[in-house]
Amino acid sequence: MKLSLLDTAIVLAYLAGVFVLAQWVSREKSGHEKTAKDYFLASKALPWWAIGASLIAANISAEQIIGMSGSGYALGLAIASYEWMAAATLLVVGKFFLPVFLRNGIYTMPQFLEERYGNRIRTLMAVFWLGLYVFVNLTSIVWLGSIAVAQVTGMDQMLALTLLGLFALAYQLYGGLKAVALTDIVQVTLLVLGGLLVAGLTLSKIGDGAGIVAGFQKLMAAHPEHFHMILPKDSPHYDKLPGLGVLLGGLWIAHLSYWGFNQYIIQRALAAKDLKEAQKGIVFAAALKIVLPVIVVLPGIAAVVLSPGLERSDDAYPAMMALLPPGVLGLVFAALVAAIVASLASKINSVATIFTLDFYAKRRIDASERQLVRVGRIAAAVSILIAIVTARPLLGGFDQGFQYIQEYTGFFTPGIVVIFLFGLFWKRANEAGALAAAGGSILLSVLFKYVVWTDMSFVNRIGVVFLLSALLMAAVSLATAPPAARDRIRHDGVSYATAPAWNVAALGVLAILVALYAAFW
Repeated sequence: MKLSLLDTAIVLAYLAGVFVLAQWVSREKSGHEKTAKDYFLASKALPWWAIGASLIAANISAEQIIGMSGSGYALGLAIASYEWMAAATLLVVGKFFLPVFLRNGIYTMPQFLEERYGNRIRTLMAVFWLGLYVFVNLTSIVWLGSIAVAQVTGMDQMLALTLLGLFALAYQLYGGLKAVALTDIVQVTLLVLGGLLVAGLTLSKIGDGAGIVAGFQKLMAAHPEHFHMILPKDSPHYDKLPGLGVLLGGLWIAHLSYWGFNQYIIQRALAAKDLKEAQKGIVFAAALKIVLPVIVVLPGIAAVVLSPGLERSDDAYPAMMALLPPGVLGLVFAALVAAIVASLASKINSVATIFTLDFYAKRRIDASERQLVRVGRIAAAVSILIAIVTARPLLGGFDQGFQYIQEYTGFFTPGIVVIFLFGLFWKRANEAGALAAAGGSILLSVLFKYVVWTDMSFVNRIGVVFLLSALLMAAVSLATAPPAARDRIRHDGVSYATAPAWNVAALGVLAILVALYAAFW
């Protein structure tokens, strides 16, 4: 598969256009110097459409498009739970978490931990998130993205990896979060359009001239085993998605951690001009999540018919792209690059935010706004350079980058959710309990993976470790001194009531989810 001249022109036009747009939307008025609030939180003025689009653009990258299409090829629609359950999780975040975060003027997740518990847990988790974003998230996105670019263009993979990283850096280096968030509506539009084109054209090909609907019906009839959301126990993939354990168990913990307490995701909502705007953005993102399986899962299932016998399941999406005519291929490839660049830029900006606000600013309280922005830019550059250098050594031996992400984040996820949920809703929780939950989550995860119940599903392990970590945090908190004056999180003035329009939209999202699970149970 090689790009034609038309395809190449489309991709280059996209790259030039989105770069110019990012610099234009993040420009400052004459005489106004860019402040830390401007750079890291987009001047606290993001509109709902930018928040919703940016949430999805930050989330969807090569590991989702390539990896989830590959999972669709291997095990079918059940992998869509990662998308559809995320839609319901976003509603929880918007209704119950954001009112507290925005009432207390939270900029970063480590900052919330210090305001609620103390400095030690803030420092510990800030170090953890920096390591996670640089050595797991950035490396996996730039590595998987480079594989896709190399497959389509024939470019050397290390050259592709370097160019992707440097473009993503340059794209957001001047404008910070504003450059990322205000251009993500373009990125998401291109992503959705490109994904729908792949799904539509592949289904039309299966339909053999009878249309998309006929193609979908033919695909379902040919491979009904690929259209079950809840896998039976005799499924060869039950260990990855353990039936009802997905819908009722540990996957909720993973989603709450990712969508509610993850800096590079929640940062968009924290940058809203007010709570109502943030909540509108959240429900917009939830609605987009319902559509995403059509884009990232259905092409993989279609490949079962159109490209049977693939050596690797992750080759499913590139195989479907190879079927596209010139021009359409360029548009779809530009959409793939858009997803990679948007996600990379989001993580780079969050690394800069945490390093600057949770480390540098705390130690240099006299630092000027200009210094904070400069340090943020330096941190952004260093983070992506480290990812470029370490991507091959870290991921070169893994069959799936998505597996790499899950393996290393799953050890920490239960403890993170426990710490934040208790911090938000149980005043008696203290820093000793939070530290115990953080450490316990890691130790228990290692124990269950390598010593006891080693055959336990990853999803079930997260659920079990969450419950045990919660018990540990409760016990240690009750056995030690109350948080007293250390707890500076205010709940006065916090209202969990949401606007009637938001409630209608949220109920609509939930109704669609129930219908989808009922139809494809």
